[in-house]
Amino acid sequence: MFLSPEIILEGYNKGLFPMADSFNDPFVYWVDPEERGIIKLNEFKVSRNLKKELKKNNFKIKVNKNFEKTINLCARNLYRKSTWINNQIIENYTKLFKIGIAKSIECFENDKLIGGLYGLIIGRIFCGESMFSIKKNASKISMVYLAAYLKEGGFKYIDTQFYSEHLKQFGTKKIEKQRYLEILSLHGKTDTVFPEKIKKNVLEYF
Repeated sequence: MFLSPEIILEGYNKGLFPMADSFNDPFVYWVDPEERGIIKLNEFKVSRNLKKELKKNNFKIKVNKNFEKTINLCARNLYRKSTWINNQIIENYTKLFKIGIAKSIECFENDKLIGGLYGLIIGRIFCGESMFSIKKNASKISMVYLAAYLKEGGFKYIDTQFYSEHLKQFGTKKIEKQRYLEILSLHGKTDTVFPEKIKKNVLEYF
């Protein structure tokens, strides 16, 4: 199957998302999980160790400045052996970024991009797609900043697509597909603006 920004958004509004079998696979397929991972932003968790890392302030965070590099590093870097992100996905999510629907959080150290994530805005839900980390804690720090920006913007949920032990530390919970569709129906149609900046120190949001 071949994608377009319109087809992707149509899928998301039905609770579906596309994946490929590998970077070199030219095709994609739709995923419709029976169980979903979801974070309620008012229940987002930041561990004590991660708070210590954030207080060190060793990293610089940028938002929506290096989307194409971020999505490409999510797909391919020395620390990732396999990926579900192919050229079709990169091309179309980059188009969605250019029209303001896809967003990226980018973590820098000494002007080097060392971690980050990207995803889509669907109403008051941020649908997280993928993250990467070249240095320890870089993707986790990106995740905390994402949550702070979303709280500032009045968002309600982060859709993590799948549940994992890694995501559990942020407050991710498993929900049934029907419950996710109810959340999507309630919060997926609201116009929400992703803020250009946060107004407080990142840890003041948690």
